[in-house]
Amino acid sequence: QVQLVESGGGLVQPGGSLRLSCAASGFTFSTYTMSWYRQAPGKEREMVARITSFGSTTTYVDSVKGRFTISRDNAKNTVYLQMNSLKPEDTAVFYCNARSRYDLSRTYWGQGTQVTVSS
Repeated sequence: QVQLVESGGGLVQPGGSLRLSCAASGFTFSTYTMSWYRQAPGKEREMVARITSFGSTTTYVDSVKGRFTISRDNAKNTVYLQMNSLKPEDTAVFYCNARSRYDLSRTYWGQGTQVTVSS
């Protein structure tokens, strides 16, 4: 049974930091590209950061470049998103996504974790 379980969300003041984690199980983690998406109220879900299966390549949406860092630990089947200098506009539900490098139609989603940036 495939599971992606996000954790680490919460309420933080502007300028603060949070570290999200996504623990994966039920599939061969090291063969999947992992991504973090977010969806703010009334907006479409957008890709925030992506990391290839062995971590050789990372991609970020322009709005988070220099503030967010995606990383993965294939031994722990976990992907992380370190978020620094958080802004109110970062407020959203953050979702973990896994996509097979061998079959792009094979993709899984976590249940999401709320991040709220507010004073």
